[in-house]
Amino acid sequence: MAAALRDLAETDVREPIPATALLAALQTPPFVLVPGTFNTRDLGLLQPGTGIRPGFIFRTGGLEALARSADGQATLREALHVRRIFDLRSREEHARFVDPALEGVEGVWLGDEGHGAAEENPMLDLDLFVDGQGEGGYIAMYMDVLDKYRGTFREVLASVRDRPDEAIMFHCTAGRDRTGVLAGLLETLAGYDAETVRTDFLLSRIGTEVAREHLLGFARKYSKGSAGNGDSSTSFDEAPGFLNLVSLRGVCWDAFVEAVGMKFGGFEGYAINVLGFSEEDLVTIKKNLTEGP
Repeated sequence: MAAALRDLAETDVREPIPATALLAALQTPPFVLVPGTFNTRDLGLLQPGTGIRPGFIFRTGGLEALARSADGQATLREALHVRRIFDLRSREEHARFVDPALEGVEGVWLGDEGHGAAEENPMLDLDLFVDGQGEGGYIAMYMDVLDKYRGTFREVLASVRDRPDEAIMFHCTAGRDRTGVLAGLLETLAGYDAETVRTDFLLSRIGTEVAREHLLGFARKYSKGSAGNGDSSTSFDEAPGFLNLVSLRGVCWDAFVEAVGMKFGGFEGYAINVLGFSEEDLVTIKKNLTEGP
């Protein structure tokens, strides 16, 4: 399953993944084929028999193309039975590409998240990604996600607690960073081992390949620093830190998890002390993640 894709997921982002290998990977669990989407995965297929139950929690990238795909919409509703879609994007992203309205599917986007001016200028400081493999930049970026999007994270966990019979999906623009942090939270609460959680993080290298050039352009637009400055022509060599920013490496995820442990006492501590859930709530959330209603 997911472990079989690990080597391909470590393909250098500067090199395209061969088409034949990519097609085979996207047809391998945990990936799920939904026309009009990319980087779509069932978190219950990461390691069958343990962790999240299949068909309950899905992650994906931006859904703007789904509006043009009747087949994709039908797959979401009738095959995957998704009933709620959580949007982890900024006001600017959401306004530019509004999620399609799907009959029988509730869209959840908390537009007041992001804290005003900081959200209107979501530039990433490349200087934070220069040292090592970019661990410091990833810690800063992902801790910011835990802060900015805590309202949506709270809504997702509440949905798991209160609506265990309703499959959910969540996404950002690439389905990589903001989506990856939320996925890691859910996977950890469900009891997946660290290697499985790390592997799911890395699988976005495969899932975003179909949109690689577009997403690299997005990263260039929102990068600043000693050589970035939001220049859409920024190259890997010209901007120190840019390669680390757009690469996915296990050491960066591990550094973030360690930081979560130091600041919150782990993801459970974050759920209790930041999101406001009780220990009893977490017992219910964990049960609903792993067992059907």
